[in-house]
Formats: sequence, structure tokens, C-alpha cells
Amino acid sequence: MQPGTPEEAWREDCAPRRVLEVFATKWTSMILHTLHARHGGNARTGVLQRSLPGISKKMLIQTLRELEASGLVQRHVHDGVPPAVDYTLTPLGELMVQPIELVYDWARANANALDQLEPRPTSRRR
Repeated sequence: MQPGTPEEAWREDCAPRRVLEVFATKWTSMILHTLHARHGGNARTGVLQRSLPGISKKMLIQTLRELEASGLVQRHVHDGVPPAVDYTLTPLGELMVQPIELVYDWARANANALDQLEPRPTSRRR
């Protein structure tokens, strides 16, 4: 937003804040990106976990539930023992992947600049 933008554009429920809220958790964008870029929009839980080094099963399931509740992914349970579960990006999820891909492309193009950042105390980066 530009200086002088009307006050109502900065309200707590404005569109930019709502989109950033979706990405406020560590794994949200990574899960959406992985579903889209590595698995064509559909993957089973175990495949997703293997595709995301460092994520715990608990965190993966918790984030997938939040994404499902938001309408970004759809959960499918297949009959069998044990039952197989897969997740598919919804049309809304596909829309949300677009800005994520822009950020990922920017990060790849600017990796050297990112390497100059001091790691945060909680970072796993060495």
C-alpha cells in the first residue's frame, strides 16, 4: 500500500493481512508448494512427509487439518487396512499456490542475498 492510503485499507481484516495469516505457520506454504510442484496437486500423507524433511507427522497432520478447514486442500480417505488418506489442492488452494511460487522463485534467484542474512536464534540454518 502507498502512503496516504485510506485508513480502512489498513484494518485488521484487510486482504493482505488475511493472506499473510494463512502463511503465518512455518509449514503452510511448504506443504502447498510441495503438493503443487512435486506431486501435481495430490499426495498421500506419507509421501508428503517424506517430501518435507524436518516436519513431524504431528505437525504435518495439524497443518493439513488447518488447510482443509480453510478450504485450501480436500481430504480423501480410501478404504483399506490401514485406510489410505490423500490430500488434493482445491481450486482455492491452486490460487494460493501462485503467490507462493513467486516467493519461491524470488528466493532461488536471490539465494546469495539470503545467505548474507544472520540466522535467527531459532533457525536450523548453519
